[in-house]
Amino acid sequence: MEAELTALAASGATTLVGLMVTDAWSQARGRVARFFARGGEDEAAVDDELRRDGEELAAREDGPAAAEVERRWRDRLRQALRDDPGAAGELRGLLAELEPAGRAEGGVHVHNNVIGGTQYGPVVQGQNFSGLTFDMRGAVPPRREPGRD
Repeated sequence: MEAELTALAASGATTLVGLMVTDAWSQARGRVARFFARGGEDEAAVDDELRRDGEELAAREDGPAAAEVERRWRDRLRQALRDDPGAAGELRGLLAELEPAGRAEGGVHVHNNVIGGTQYGPVVQGQNFSGLTFDMRGAVPPRREPGRD
C-alpha cells in the first residue's frame, strides 16, 4: 500500500508542477489548496504557497527549480496520504479532473499541414523551450536539378 501511495504522490506532484505554468493553474490551485485543507492545513496558506511556486516556475523556467518544487509537493502529498489513506481516492479524482486534456486518454495527437515554403534546417514545435542550440554549419540545401521544381 505504501508503494501505491508513493506513486500517487509522485504522479500528483508531476501534475501540479505541469499545471503551474499553464493558464489553468489559477483555477486548479484553489482545488489543490482545498485538498490539503481537508487534512487540517490552512487553505489560504497552502494557496499562497502554491501561487508562489507557480510564479517561481514561470519566472525561472529551469529544470532544477521545477525538480525542487516537484520534490516538495511530492513530499507534502505523501505526508497527506500517510496521515489519511482515505484521501487517496479524493486525490485520484482531483488529478483525473486536473490532468491536461488529452494526457488522460494516452497522449495528445497533433496534425500539422505545411503549405509552401522551404525549410533547410530544424523545425521545432512545442512550448516552453529554453537553452536550445542548433549547429547548422555545413547545412546545405538540396541541389535542384534543371527542369524540376
